[in-house]
Amino acid sequence: MEKRVAKALLEIKAVFLRPDEPFIWASGIKSPIYCDNRLILTAPEARKVVEQAIADKVMEEYPEVEVLMGTSTAGIAHAAIAASILDMPMGYVRGSAKDHGRQNKIEGRLLPGQKVVVIEDLISTGGSVIDVVDALREAGAEVLGIVSIFTYGMQKGLDRLAAANVKNVSLTNLDAVAAEAAESGYIKPEDVDRLIKFRNNPSDESWIG
Repeated sequence: MEKRVAKALLEIKAVFLRPDEPFIWASGIKSPIYCDNRLILTAPEARKVVEQAIADKVMEEYPEVEVLMGTSTAGIAHAAIAASILDMPMGYVRGSAKDHGRQNKIEGRLLPGQKVVVIEDLISTGGSVIDVVDALREAGAEVLGIVSIFTYGMQKGLDRLAAANVKNVSLTNLDAVAAEAAESGYIKPEDVDRLIKFRNNPSDESWIG
């Protein structure tokens, strides 16, 4: 599955690899990789692969799940499609509570004690998805874990998830994407080591050289 999803993301150019011309993230980190999983929604064949994989992974890893909750905003559509496949309720968690109406942060019906799986499109350092988990727990939900489409596998993200006592399962990851990209000729084989070096320590920019 990791290879199949990695290939799908590369084919629709949802993942960009530029080890010789790094991207700059909002945090200021220079990166050889940029992932935009929103493009999955406009690519029907890749969408079928990814959404079915999300649904399969939810049931494989969290068979007791009662409701899916998407992260705002990128995870909402993926949660909705997967919930439709599974014939299951879904909702989503806002980045912040509304300033009008009922001032909801969680949209959709969520009952105390319900078993929830969070659907996220991408995990880097893990901060935003942990905020979602915290909000759901504060509302009384039992968060079984997360299913994400892609993870960089950064140590900071792994440590944060462990500290929050939350399990994440990703469909694919940087290692799988790098290997598939090298196999297809998108990047040179030696560039794989540069991508892994970035993943292992994003603050060390020696991979750029």
